[in-house]
Amino acid sequence: MKKKIGILTGGGDCPGLNPAIRGCVYAAEKYGYECVGVTDGWKGLVEGTTIPLSREITEYIIMKGGTILGTSRTNPFKIEGGVQKCLDNFKKLGLHALVAMGGDDTLGVATRLYKDHKLNVVGVPKTMDNDLSVTDFTFGFDTSVTRAMEAAQSLMDTGASHHRIMVMEVMGRHAGWVALYTAIATAADYVCIPERKINTDEMIRKIKESYARKRFALVVTSEAAEMPEVGEDKIKHALDQFGHRILKDRGMGEHIAQFIEKNTGIETRQAVIGHMQRGGAPTLFDRMLATRVGLKAAELVHTGQFGMMSAMVGNQFVGVPLESATGALKTVSKEWFDLMEVLF
Repeated sequence: MKKKIGILTGGGDCPGLNPAIRGCVYAAEKYGYECVGVTDGWKGLVEGTTIPLSREITEYIIMKGGTILGTSRTNPFKIEGGVQKCLDNFKKLGLHALVAMGGDDTLGVATRLYKDHKLNVVGVPKTMDNDLSVTDFTFGFDTSVTRAMEAAQSLMDTGASHHRIMVMEVMGRHAGWVALYTAIATAADYVCIPERKINTDEMIRKIKESYARKRFALVVTSEAAEMPEVGEDKIKHALDQFGHRILKDRGMGEHIAQFIEKNTGIETRQAVIGHMQRGGAPTLFDRMLATRVGLKAAELVHTGQFGMMSAMVGNQFVGVPLESATGALKTVSKEWFDLMEVLF
């Protein structure tokens, strides 16, 4: 009888999850395993719900966004009896190993299940924020920035036509990689990221200089950027099971746009592209990256390297300890601050 591997996708969806599932299934079958999909992230393991997975089922999902397995932000450690249900269902489903695909939260659960309960688990790094440590890139990031680049170009077209300042808000809960890469790639005039509080005097000065030269300007901001001058956010946000605020168009772009218009006298408009960054077909880079980390995950299972995560390090695909991957977020560092001084 073939050993069985369960695959789940947790946290926010992003382009690349389906290619990663496909890569894992293809490699697992080559090694002689059977695969099943655990539905809706850790919720599926708590409830014991699965769907079949095979080479035939996953053949054409490489080009599709989202995840065919469904996802959720369920944290079994926050549900009464949730961890024990996961352990019991792992046995009831006859699983030899579990491949968990997700970001810091999803893989944090995987890390604890391995460390505290010796569960045979392997991780796959997924986050459009690109903020997981010990991997050069995470799939979903390239596609999300590509979507943001396209939106930024549209904003510049209308901004130039009406001689306006345009502010675009992109996703990025803890790290500013999406905002930074989008701003660099679209020749934006200023970028706001959560790792660095906004220097409003500097921002206004640079925007005025840019506007005087070309009669329009573009500012890209992360949803989690901080600008003390607008005051604390008065909205009491609900929290998910990982303790994160549920950001429903928090409005940082709107705050910044209002501040700019007030302090420059120039008509300013803002746009939030939001969840459009999460959907749609993955880019070539994300299809290739996701496929290869999926393949590596199956290899880690086959060689018994549990408690590990497949990662891209120096263009090589290797296993790294899950604990190292989830210990600290990868945020924008000082070397990038220096580059920002040159470009913005």
